Amino acid sequence: MIMRPGQQLLLPANPLFIWSSLLFAMLLNMFPLGRTVWMPDFLALVLVFWNVHQPRRIGIGVAFMFGLAMDVHQSALLGQHAWAYTALSFFATTIHRRLLWFSVPSQAFHVLPLFAASHALELAVRLFGGGVFPGWSLILAPLLESLLWPVVSLLLLAPQRRAPDPDENRPL
Repeated sequence: MIMRPGQQLLLPANPLFIWSSLLFAMLLNMFPLGRTVWMPDFLALVLVFWNVHQPRRIGIGVAFMFGLAMDVHQSALLGQHAWAYTALSFFATTIHRRLLWFSVPSQAFHVLPLFAASHALELAVRLFGGGVFPGWSLILAPLLESLLWPVVSLLLLAPQRRAPDPDENRPL
């Protein structure tokens, strides 16, 4: 793959780091702060990040399993999060090559429709199952998730940016 000028060559992602970041994001979603409608879905954010940066390691099946775990935890209609995370993962994998050509702030604008579609799918399943409309503050969640995209990118790419053995002849 041809790299943009000035883009840093990254080390391979450690699978243990990938899985621990996914589990940490799931724990953040499960943290008992009281689930509000506008609160960003940290697991969806990290799933999209790893689907974009490591599509062969984290795929649709992983998103489905995490979605089922979130459905069980939140006592939601079984399949509500699973369907949303699966669709989110599919579309993130679909655009991952195109997305990596943009700068990180531009990537945030490109993932905003993905997060909005994911929340719309969750809302559709909830309403179809007889739930009530949670209110218009639901629109804030995808906006906050896209605003968090640069922060998540910075944090999750930091271990890959370090040089294995930096010296004056190899200043990666």
